[in-house]
Amino acid sequence: MRAHFVLSEIGVGLRRNLTMTFAVIVSVALSLSLLGGSLLTNQQVNSMKDFWYDRVEVSIFLCNENDAQTDPACSRGAVTEDQKEQLLAELEELELVEDVFYESAEEAYAHYQEQQADSPIAAVVTPDQMQESYRVKLTDPTQYDVVSSAFAGREGVQSVQDQRSTLENLFDLLNGVNYAALGLMALMLVVALLLIVNTVRVSAFSRRRETGIMRLVGASSLYIQLPFILEAAIAGLLGGVFACVLIVGVKYFAINNFLAEQIPLINFIGWDAVLSVLPLVLVVGALMPSLAAFFALRKYLRV
Repeated sequence: MRAHFVLSEIGVGLRRNLTMTFAVIVSVALSLSLLGGSLLTNQQVNSMKDFWYDRVEVSIFLCNENDAQTDPACSRGAVTEDQKEQLLAELEELELVEDVFYESAEEAYAHYQEQQADSPIAAVVTPDQMQESYRVKLTDPTQYDVVSSAFAGREGVQSVQDQRSTLENLFDLLNGVNYAALGLMALMLVVALLLIVNTVRVSAFSRRRETGIMRLVGASSLYIQLPFILEAAIAGLLGGVFACVLIVGVKYFAINNFLAEQIPLINFIGWDAVLSVLPLVLVVGALMPSLAAFFALRKYLRV
């Protein structure tokens, strides 16, 4: 009997405040979609960091005859065979260095011609203008400064470059987008909480006569408040369900069937990551409105 009464009160409350309940569902769905998307974006960025940082190489470019005339770093002349051997020996002695690859000027020229085949500049570049280099793979790419400080400015070394700096600009951009999504999510959560509080307030005011009678016949405060809390929980849970549908839809249509085909270089996160986020979205969707309703009732429902 009590369960039937609570359920009937929930139905009455949802019907009376149908418009506001719909607004709560939509705002919760949008905010939780942003929450789930932010969590997945963070996982994607971390996965990309692990993948690309593991392939980062430090390039030590050596001076050639042209650099000796135009670059102050090579003012002491082009690199000699003894200097190249000494550099290689010191690189191989470093525990931080996993492997060293030598690229000759001819190999650099061939790679340049392949990469810049459509550029008119490629036709006027000659092999003697290209630089020899050592491509150094590190066991820990974050320790690039160790190699840079040890070899930058040495005789025969034109520059030391780290590919990681280019990648960090991309990751900083992705992290910025993620933070923006979190900020928008927080704003949407505030909007959802305000809607929930107003919905509970209106519902409690419209049923003040019924709640007063229930109090007179000895009903407990929790029993009186329970229909309002469950109304908010149901609305939030529906919002969470819609948020899960949005997240799954974006994963399937936007990522798997579009971005994964357009950008094959990126290893996008799989369904396991998405499925691990969905339960959290549902829990937050049900719990957040319930707590908001509980604290709102303490102020607006005097029982």
